[in-house]
Amino acid sequence: MLRIENLSVSVSGKEVLTDINLEIKKGERLAVLGPNGSGKTSLLMAIMGFSDYKITRGNIIFKGKQINGLSIDERARLGMGIIFQRPPTIRGVRLRQMVNMIKHNDFDTDKEAKGFNLKGFLDRDVNLGFSGGEIKRSELFQLLANSPDLSFFDEPESGVDLENIILVGKVMNRILNKNKDNAGLIITHTGYIFKYVKADRGCVLLGGKIHCLGDPKWILEEVTKYGYEGCITCKGERITRKSRVKR
Repeated sequence: MLRIENLSVSVSGKEVLTDINLEIKKGERLAVLGPNGSGKTSLLMAIMGFSDYKITRGNIIFKGKQINGLSIDERARLGMGIIFQRPPTIRGVRLRQMVNMIKHNDFDTDKEAKGFNLKGFLDRDVNLGFSGGEIKRSELFQLLANSPDLSFFDEPESGVDLENIILVGKVMNRILNKNKDNAGLIITHTGYIFKYVKADRGCVLLGGKIHCLGDPKWILEEVTKYGYEGCITCKGERITRKSRVKR
């Protein structure tokens, strides 16, 4: 589904990602863990093609096609979708208009909005005056309507209370399970979302570099014990038979 080869990215002349190599297979869910400021969101922005994130080396290959030079909308039309950690307010565009522009034919806007507790928000400007939980539901509502082949979830548990995190997990699973080939990349620094959404593989991104790749639960346990810096210093000494991690 997605292959990233020796990818380095700079923002305003400063390198934020260095020699990233990752692969997401069809039907797979990859978790990228790391502290704030480690480059996780930069990775998503570079994959989606945001212009501030300049590729200085390497390639992004989606469904067998090199997409380095494609615009954001071209990548979206190929089957990529994203929920942002801090999505913008879009004045003058109603949520209903946004969803109806991007939805698949079998998506019932009003029916689904009711399930998201967003029926009263459909004719309001996107995210204008929404609470944190309402913005998160709005983002997931739009992503479900769009039904991408590859979904990016940027800190889906961030700023969400217990009631909403359960809904977030359910919708993420709906999106990822709609088709057996649907894949996802989940960005998190707490790992709390793993209570509701299973990840097949995980890795740690720290200082703009990938430091390990393996079982996400085991990685999270190690981070809980030793902190993210422990991923740099352990040099594989804590690898067990049960959870093999590539360095």
